[in-house]
Amino acid sequence: MPFTTRALTALVLSFAAAANVVAASASDPLAAAIANPSRTPKHVARDVYRHPSETLRFFGLRPNQTVVEIWPGGGWYTEILAPYLRDQGQYYAAIEGGDSREAKDDEAALRKRVADDTTHFGKVNITKLAPPKETGICPPGTADVVLTFRNVHNWLAAGTQDAQFAAFFKALKPGGVLGVVEHRAKPGTSMDVMKKSGYVDEAYVKTLAAKAGFKFEAESPINNNPKDTKDYTEGVWTLPPTLALGDKDKDKYLAIGESDRMTLKFVKPAT
Repeated sequence: MPFTTRALTALVLSFAAAANVVAASASDPLAAAIANPSRTPKHVARDVYRHPSETLRFFGLRPNQTVVEIWPGGGWYTEILAPYLRDQGQYYAAIEGGDSREAKDDEAALRKRVADDTTHFGKVNITKLAPPKETGICPPGTADVVLTFRNVHNWLAAGTQDAQFAAFFKALKPGGVLGVVEHRAKPGTSMDVMKKSGYVDEAYVKTLAAKAGFKFEAESPINNNPKDTKDYTEGVWTLPPTLALGDKDKDKYLAIGESDRMTLKFVKPAT
């Protein structure tokens, strides 16, 4: 059956739209990875709080780099980083090692996510990080970037924070970048309160990095949240996405949004 003029026009427009998508992906692969329809809908809903584009651009990511993500948990950033780095770079997901039930559940979920979508996650390298036994997150001195999102408070509770930062330093090339996003405590917050609340003093994080050998490079306000008062009975977990108090004052905490977070960039000295 011959094409009508209208059908032919629609076909041409369809090809043009597809060409535009391909061109946009080539010109801005990070935007394309973030817009990837394979991302989990509940993860996409948190973009408004986690600002993946601005955060990753601040850390200087490029698609041909070797990038290690520390303790990716449920794979929120994995769904962006793995497709972004698939063709030209290398992505290492350094999952939590050890024998805890949470660590095993996260590992099983991540491995299933990778296996179920080899088109986007076929080149994911899964390693383990649980000092002092498991610290080989990638071949030493090969990473361009190491990223950790909202993990430092966990290491304070375990007392492994120094060993964690030492592992990051060992993994990075000279001149490589360590990017840290973490719930920010009020200045001068004690260690006991940091452990209980999940909020970490920014000055303390900078001290940890310096002790490991890093140089502080810059910070960004992109993940700041001035609505966060940081004085909740269940600590940072009172806020979304956890909402530890359930329906109690739920609207109040949803109006605050996710936590106030520091976004810090450190560099391994080139010499």
